[in-house]
Amino acid sequence: MIELNKIYNESNCETMSRMPDNFVDLTVTSPPYDNLRLYEGYEWDFERVAQELFRVTKQGGVVVWVVNDATVNGSETLTSFKQAIYFRENCGFNLHDTMIYQSDKQPHNANRYEPAFEYMFVFSKGAPKTFNGLRELKLCNSQAGKKIKQRNADGTMKSNIRKETIDKLKNNIWKYQTGGMMIEHPAIFPERLAQDHILSWSNEREIIYDPFMGSGTVAKICIACNRNYIGSEISQKYCDIAERRLQPYKSNIDMFYEQAKNTA
Repeated sequence: MIELNKIYNESNCETMSRMPDNFVDLTVTSPPYDNLRLYEGYEWDFERVAQELFRVTKQGGVVVWVVNDATVNGSETLTSFKQAIYFRENCGFNLHDTMIYQSDKQPHNANRYEPAFEYMFVFSKGAPKTFNGLRELKLCNSQAGKKIKQRNADGTMKSNIRKETIDKLKNNIWKYQTGGMMIEHPAIFPERLAQDHILSWSNEREIIYDPFMGSGTVAKICIACNRNYIGSEISQKYCDIAERRLQPYKSNIDMFYEQAKNTA
């Protein structure tokens, strides 16, 4: 049996082994990759995790997999793409979207342009059952009411009147500020990143899973957005960090939920 709204101090495969098939609505996570960070020396089995994620994900459920590549001997490892291909070809997921997480934190390189992004692969088990598309304000409507020409599939042209709108669907490159959180963990999700995916691909009271819970960001945002969470974290140290971080919000979930809605 699995208890909701709990972080399990164990391997993610052990947690998932107790989940029934088609149990989780959404997974949002960022696994360790290419030894770019030290996570208490723990290792994990990617293929087993990917297979179990497919089994426990509901039909129409989504897995958001945030990952990147190290550069070794002058070449990127392609770990991210190898994992994406495995999810699709070996597990049965659709690669619904390849999104970009653009960070304002940039290392310094001498012989190439500064890397400033990570991949956010959005895998779905069949067609996604939920999409609450996030919108953003349009910067300018100066072309509203004007004729615009568009090309038909056969090459001919047609004219349309551009409509005035105050907002538009966000594109799939999301930029976030990083750093500034005084938490003893080597790689912390931007809270807004977790929030945007949780709001996009799930509804209230649904089950969100993070198999690499770390410092508890996904759990914190689930509380804020009125979702149930389950987390796996093999490090006792990180579990303790996450529980300390969540404690103020667990004791006053209603207050935190209202606060999150007002800042969303």
